[in-house]
Amino acid sequence: MDIISLFGFLVLFLLMGIPIAVSLGLSTTITMILFTNQPSLIIAQKMFTSLDKFALMAIPLFILAGNFLSQGGAAKRIINFARSIVGHLPGGLPMSAIFACIIFAAVSGSSPATVAAIGSIMMGAIKEDGYSTRFSVGSIVCSGSLGIIIPPSIVLIVYGVTVDQSIGKLFMAGLVPGIFLGTMLMLVTYFAAVKNGHKRTKMAPFSEVWKTFKEASWGLFVIVIVIGGIYGGIFTPTEAAAVSAVYGFFVVKFIYGDLKWKQIPEVIKASASTAAMVMFIIANAMGFAYLLTIQQIPQDLAQWIIDMDFGPVMFLVFVNIMLLIAGNFMEPSSLIMIIAPLIFPVAMKLGIDPIHLGVIITVNMEVGMLTPPVGLNLFVASGISGLNIQEVIRASLPWFFVLIIGLLAITYIPQISLFLPNILYGG
Repeated sequence: MDIISLFGFLVLFLLMGIPIAVSLGLSTTITMILFTNQPSLIIAQKMFTSLDKFALMAIPLFILAGNFLSQGGAAKRIINFARSIVGHLPGGLPMSAIFACIIFAAVSGSSPATVAAIGSIMMGAIKEDGYSTRFSVGSIVCSGSLGIIIPPSIVLIVYGVTVDQSIGKLFMAGLVPGIFLGTMLMLVTYFAAVKNGHKRTKMAPFSEVWKTFKEASWGLFVIVIVIGGIYGGIFTPTEAAAVSAVYGFFVVKFIYGDLKWKQIPEVIKASASTAAMVMFIIANAMGFAYLLTIQQIPQDLAQWIIDMDFGPVMFLVFVNIMLLIAGNFMEPSSLIMIIAPLIFPVAMKLGIDPIHLGVIITVNMEVGMLTPPVGLNLFVASGISGLNIQEVIRASLPWFFVLIIGLLAITYIPQISLFLPNILYGG
């Protein structure tokens, strides 16, 4: 009865329009008071201790680094570099946008920020080059979602903290799937452009490629700081986040000169607001997860699936369907905090690698950024393009289905995710 009440209160509060973090906290508190013997004070203790983790400090710092680079001209310089490499191909301009999204995702770690930064510059340019509005919007809104999987990914940090897995391994596990999905998006863009009659143009000379690379290199170096620093043993992920935030400020202020002193408080304020929202969700979700644990729900679910004789294949089908449905209604961080403790014990009993499971969950969250009613990327793209949400959804469908195919490949070919972690950490 208490678990039915817990989820019942949660659904009721969400339907009432109460924010997800508050809904999680209220449903946990009311259920604990009414149906358990646990003292209510323990909820506050769990909320506090859940945030008392060194790895979580990386979240506000990566958000700050991404906001500094988004505010400056890093996105435009990255676009120019991407265009010099693939801009001559049929579909070159939208492919440049996708390529730029892959790179900027590794700089910002945020899906909506990637859509906003690349889309605000490229959507108009793609239309001016003879492509339809739908083509420009669809290619960018889906490729922008790569910001949730390519490191530094905030969602991977949340998963790692929730189930106590290495953030470094998760970052490395997200790199190849992110590039894999980005390449698939570029290929479908190429073939669609060829089908629509777009022709190859003159390839950029090496001098232009080198020039645009040098201009973008200051922004691109943050990738080296994060990835190289972590795997070179120089930084922990949290220390890498701190260094990237300082470096991002230095680049946009003193190298590019795009950031004025009066803009700095606004960037810090926006970053603090976003970080506070994420942290508040995490705190309330951990209280929710604690109540599930003391009621033995994860253990009971694991036993039920084992009794049903679900193998790893059917279990992963079940996980993907559940996450794709839930992703329509919930923000990624809060969904992971609720779902991961439930499915993690089952996955371990079935022999599924915990790092691979984290990538599967994160790619599902990536797809959730593109589905209504909570798909944030849809709203960002709508605001930039002027199209309504229904038009943005229709525009994104060809690339959306490519992401679904990519999700299936990543789910059932574990080495896509585990190749790099196994090389670096052994396995």
